[in-house]
Amino acid sequence: MRDPAPWQKRYDKMLILALLFGLMSQYLFVGAAAGISAVVFVCGFYGLFFYSIKGRMGGFEKWEGQASSGMLLFIPIILLTLTYAIYNNLLFRQLNLFALFALIVAQTALLTSSTIKPWYRGIFYTELLFLALIKPFAFVKVPFSILNDRWRGEGEKKTRSKLGRVVMGLLLAAPILIVVISLLASADQIFLSWLQEIPEIMTKFSLGNGLWRLIVAAFFFFYAFCYIWGLLFNKAVDTTDQEIMKPKEAVLKSGGRFEVDPITASTLLVSINLVYVLFVAIQFSYLFGAANGLLPEGSAYAEYARRGFAELIMVALINLILLMCGLHLIRRAGAAAEWVRKLSLTVLISCTIVMLVSAYSRLSLYEEAYGFTQTRLLVHGFMLYLAVLLVIALIRIWKEHFSMGKVYICVSIMAFVIMNFANLDARIAVNNGERYERTGSIDLDYLSTLSTDAVPALRKLQAEQPKLQQLDVVIEKLQEKSERHSKWQSWSLSKQRAK
Repeated sequence: MRDPAPWQKRYDKMLILALLFGLMSQYLFVGAAAGISAVVFVCGFYGLFFYSIKGRMGGFEKWEGQASSGMLLFIPIILLTLTYAIYNNLLFRQLNLFALFALIVAQTALLTSSTIKPWYRGIFYTELLFLALIKPFAFVKVPFSILNDRWRGEGEKKTRSKLGRVVMGLLLAAPILIVVISLLASADQIFLSWLQEIPEIMTKFSLGNGLWRLIVAAFFFFYAFCYIWGLLFNKAVDTTDQEIMKPKEAVLKSGGRFEVDPITASTLLVSINLVYVLFVAIQFSYLFGAANGLLPEGSAYAEYARRGFAELIMVALINLILLMCGLHLIRRAGAAAEWVRKLSLTVLISCTIVMLVSAYSRLSLYEEAYGFTQTRLLVHGFMLYLAVLLVIALIRIWKEHFSMGKVYICVSIMAFVIMNFANLDARIAVNNGERYERTGSIDLDYLSTLSTDAVPALRKLQAEQPKLQQLDVVIEKLQEKSERHSKWQSWSLSKQRAK
């Protein structure tokens, strides 16, 4: 009787590992908030992934640039995974679920050459959606087929023989175990107490809970196995000629692509820029003096800060869209027209950066009057992120072959990771404490809604401001949050420090 082929053994082991991964996943997450369990989960997935693709990294040499980009994604993946074991910010915990899923899908697709589209093109992300959300469901039958093949044929008698021997061993062991356990229980009170707790443990597992755990385990088992199977047996064929063309050749073959006449576009940009230049001149005359009390006549402090901020952000986003259109949809003409186009886009970006600075200043005024919140700090970070994108676009205007898409993707990932590690809740507590020292005003109700990340900063504020007796109640509420999930899966440094 011949043994199964090596590849059959490999698929059998892959199936077993995927099943163990599913069982581990339900143990990590059902009934326990994510904490250090997220680190264990991601490590478990990569263990399954790298075992499965061992020796199957087809196309690695050919697509060395793509694969090396995939390896670099380990940096944000590791950092974002660690945030679950370090911080306790609910917003970023939710956002990181999607961010980690997207990054892991992108990395695994790059490492296995499941797509040969450049990672900085939009079509690459369209293919990722197909690989992650549609293709795995085409392989749901594969685990059953593997089990059926191993049970039938040459391995049927051998498998049944092994199963029969296991059952026989259990039957022989049963009477011996009964005697041995009885003797040990009478000899050791601690061992007896453990045995007595077994019925209580069993009562904790209701039918509904057991069914839910089974569903979660089955989901992670099937999805992980089918997703990796789809990566292993994927035929990526590039049929888009334009993807491999040089920029000039692509333009020549674009044919019916929509393009704006350069004179029309220049007129549009120049007219918009005239308004923006006038607005910026007004900003320099009084806006940046607003922090010193030089507000326009008839404007109230809070109203001025509140009304101007949102509008400026909207204008900045509109300008970003105009910039993209100016870079890609204006038909190239002579040298003079190109110079006008580039200069107009440069003025557009410069005015937009000034508007962002203005919006930043207005939001700072608002925070000084009403305090610091998570949303306001996130908007501060978003404005800085937009400013970096605009500076990158400024470089792209004057350097045609500069890959703005690559840089935008890298900067976006870096910005998201930085915001995760900025520890916003702690920063909110510190900033509101400093504001209290200046104004004597603080919103304790809002501070009580923060995560345990804020506890160390609040303890420091409590020591510096003993008059804030209600701060004790806030800290107690936050510490209660650290006690809600006491299982080891939910452990995080933030909760530990709060305790």
